[in-house]
This record gives sequence, C-alpha cells and structure tokens, in this order.
Amino acid sequence: MLNHLKRVIYLEKCPRGRFMSVKRKYPIDRDEAKSLPVFDYGTSKKSYKRVFVWGNLMSGALGIPYLRRNENVMHRETVDIPKRLGFAEKFPVTTAACGFGFTAFGVDTESEDKLYGTGLNTDSQIGRHEVRQGHPLEIIYFPQAIKLPLKNPTKTRIRKLAAGRAHLVVLTDEGLFLLGNNAYGQCGREIIQDENYFLSNYINHIPDIDSKKVTDIECGQDHTLAVTDDGAVYSCGWGADGQTGLGTFDNTSAFTRITGEIESEKIVKISSRSDFALALNDRGEVFGWGNAEYDQIPTINNEQQVSNPVHLKHLKVGKVVDVAAGGSFCLALNEHGEVFVWGYGLVLGGPKAEQTSRPRKLPEVLFGRNDFQPNNRVVQVACGLSYAMAVTSLGDVYAWGRNMRGCLGLGFANDQNFPFKVALGGYASKVFCGYDHTVALCKPFI
Repeated sequence: MLNHLKRVIYLEKCPRGRFMSVKRKYPIDRDEAKSLPVFDYGTSKKSYKRVFVWGNLMSGALGIPYLRRNENVMHRETVDIPKRLGFAEKFPVTTAACGFGFTAFGVDTESEDKLYGTGLNTDSQIGRHEVRQGHPLEIIYFPQAIKLPLKNPTKTRIRKLAAGRAHLVVLTDEGLFLLGNNAYGQCGREIIQDENYFLSNYINHIPDIDSKKVTDIECGQDHTLAVTDDGAVYSCGWGADGQTGLGTFDNTSAFTRITGEIESEKIVKISSRSDFALALNDRGEVFGWGNAEYDQIPTINNEQQVSNPVHLKHLKVGKVVDVAAGGSFCLALNEHGEVFVWGYGLVLGGPKAEQTSRPRKLPEVLFGRNDFQPNNRVVQVACGLSYAMAVTSLGDVYAWGRNMRGCLGLGFANDQNFPFKVALGGYASKVFCGYDHTVALCKPFI
C-alpha cells in the first residue's frame, strides 16, 4: 500500500494523457491512477497527549539529545521556543516535575517502569545511571527509567511529582519515595555526615505520615512539604528562613506537622519554589510562611523570616482557587479567573522590577480575554524562581518574568514584563516550571 501511495504522490502529467511516476519512472494509466487506494487519517485518540519543553538545553533537563542544524533556535545551548518531546510519543506522560537542571516524568503504563528522569544527576536525584560499574553519569540527556522499590510495580500509579534543588519526591499509591540530596533532611530521613549522594542512590520510602494518606506534595529549594487527606501539612528539610513552618529555624530530618494558623484548617494546595511557602485552604483563604524580605508575607513588625504560618488577610482578592510561590513573588488566582501578583520582580507587570505587599491585578486582556473570547479565563498559575506561567481555559499558555536561557518559550532572549502568549502545538493542560526550563503537558488539537 505504501508503494502505491508513493506513486500517487509523485505522479506528473506527461504527453498522450498519461501520468509519469517521477519516483519509478514508468507510465501509469489514468484509470490505474484512479484505482489506487487513498490513505485516510483517523481521529486522534482522546488519551493521546503531547509534551513540549523549552529553556536550557545544556543541562539535559529538556530530554532532547540533539538538535538538527536547521532548527530555528536562539543558540545551540538554548531552546527558546516549545519543542515537542519525542519521549512522550512513546510513553504516555501523565505528570512531571522540574528541578534545578533536571526533569522527572510519570508515565501511565503496565510495565514496571513508571518514572523517568533526565538532566543533572550530581546527587542521584533521578536515580543511578552508569555506563559501566562504579562510574555513574552526572548528566542524562534523554529520559531514563528510575527504578522504584514498588511492591506492586505493574499496578501502582504515580500521582504527583515534586522536585527541589537536588532532590525528588514521588507520590504513588504506595506512599512517598524520596531520593537525591538529603544534606538538610529534605528526604525525610536521618542526615548522614559526608554522605556521597552521587554514588549512593538511596531511595527513602514513607508509606504514610502519622498513619495518614498523603494527597499532595511540594518541594522548595531544600525542603519538602506534604499534605495528608485530612488537610494537615507536614514538612522536613532546610529551615533557616522558617520555610518548614515549624516555629524554628533549625533543619528537620523527619516529617513534622506544621501548626500555627493552619493547624485547624483543611489545606488543599501548597506551593513553594525557594525559601517560603503558600498554602490554600478549602475556603479559598491563603496562608504563608518562610522568607518575607520581599513583602511576600507582610508582617506587623516587618520581620524578614516567618517561622509559623500566618493568614494573609490583607489580600482581599476574593475566593482563591490556585496559588504559586516563586523566588521573591507570589501569584493568586481567584474563582473569577483573575490573576494577582505581589512581592518583588518583573512579574508585577511594570516596566522594571518593582516591590509591593499589596496584590496587583493583571488585566484579563493580557491573558486573551476579549470580546471575541469572553469566556476565556485563567485556570492555573505556576512559578519558576524568577518567572511565571498561566494556563487558560482555551489551552493557551502565557509567560512573563526573567527569561533565563529562553525559559519563557517566547522565541527571544529579552525579559518579558507582562504576560505574553507562548506558541504551542496543542491545548495545554498543565505547565511545570524549573530554574531555567519549562515543561508543558498538552492535549492535541481536535
């Protein structure tokens, strides 16, 4: 059938009313040409998903082993426009996480390999991979399987991933799996002095926390947060700025419950990228703790570190449905699809980096809401350390902030002060932000 198709594609008219096959160089009758089969494209599978990546290419976090010479990229070290990830064409990616120079992917498959990683691996944050025994690789340029000690590897599913500076947390049906750097206890286990993380590849398994099922996870730079099914929040790791929320500035090597003003609240979402955190309860109220020197968490006495969660009553932005904490700024999305920003940085929407403790609403028109698309609204917000992303109900992605190594995916190297639409070849369902790279999980155009 393929040979016949080639004939149809390469037919050219020649004298005496006949057609000549350029490929095979022999004449074909008009009637014979009409009788050749026609290939009919089928409809896309509803379960079929696409993954696009962009940003820093050299770290390996994009999972792209090479680029063709004729591909239009800003530099050979940077992919500044979304590029379709070939790995996702073979494996059905359901979730991802972007760390500092590495990426993890969760796939839905019946095989034992449910988790894959690519990028920097100096602390075994994406497992141990070696070309020969005793010589592990520091950089992985294409997603490789990460072996988890699962009891039922064929049926267990990965629910969510979270990545920090050099550690990875995996939420599965069998509980938590934590791997990578544990210098501050961020992997929920005892700190071992002078532990060689590059050679160890130790994976810590925590089935539950205080006999409760974990429903959500998040990683800051060197700390870990977990939410249980009753809405309680637990943390471990680096606490020098109060980011663990435990009322102390010490490091904690075991998951400990956070109290403060969230103790009696049912938390449904947490966010942290660096050294402070935001939490959202079931009533749409926001709480925060950790580093506050950029007005992310306003306090009465202008304290720069907040070690206990406090209710951010000053926001007054309506019922919040999503939050995102960057390196020095915060984002909040309310039930009407309105986006608010505060803190410090280019993401505030001004002509230069600014600082404010009061939420600033970004005009809805910047996210594609207009007379032609009156029902378009933002449905998700996400943050890297110095940039922000928003996903709309129409599947569009908007990016703004610091454009480190093309992490905004806008096709140019300059920083972007206000939201600008990213050109994607699919309907975005979720974006994941790292330090200088981004991953978008999409559905195809229908």
